[in-house]
Amino acid sequence: MKIAFVTLISLFAAASVSAEDGWIPLFNGKDLSGWKDNIATEEKPEEKANSFVVEDGAIKVQGGRAHLFYVGEDGKASFKNFEFKAKVKLGSTEAGSNSGIYIHTQMEDKGWPSKGYECQVNSTKHKDVKKTGGLYGVKDVLNTSPAADDEWFDYEIKVEGKRIVIKINGEVTTDFTEPDDWDPSKALKNMDGRKLTAGTIALQGHDPISRVYYKDLYLKPLP
Repeated sequence: MKIAFVTLISLFAAASVSAEDGWIPLFNGKDLSGWKDNIATEEKPEEKANSFVVEDGAIKVQGGRAHLFYVGEDGKASFKNFEFKAKVKLGSTEAGSNSGIYIHTQMEDKGWPSKGYECQVNSTKHKDVKKTGGLYGVKDVLNTSPAADDEWFDYEIKVEGKRIVIKINGEVTTDFTEPDDWDPSKALKNMDGRKLTAGTIALQGHDPISRVYYKDLYLKPLP
């Protein structure tokens, strides 16, 4: 009975993000097909080593500063209005784990993405006070992460028009509408490109110590 019950739950979860409902799988659970990573920085290229690997059906992010961009089969993936879902797990490390999910960004060969917003993924133990579920440097969740370490949690992002809504385990943690006169440089230094236009998804490798996992990544384009 237990096996049958687990199977039913798995089938229900798969049905909830079926292609018939418009959901696109971004990760096949086997390899990084459709994804492309960049180097860390010119100053510390060694920090990129093996930052993104597939382990037990999930993307494991550990090893250094780098970013993994979803480029799709044709290398031109771009979305404007959409819903995004993923399961995320923060590894329990002595200094905490930090990562992020970029939206409306674009592939760049090096450094931190200059386009789009970062939806924060960060444990309570990490020294950065901006925690999971916030819109980094724009509308932050401060000091305490709504997600525990070593536990899978649901991360949802919805972009519609000028509005961004982030949910963690079904609870809204950020609801931000970009003003018509939005000047991102006033929110955080070097944020001139933090605007809603269109673009792809990217996962962040923040530092050599952090360890974060992503799986069941789906995106549903909206009108």
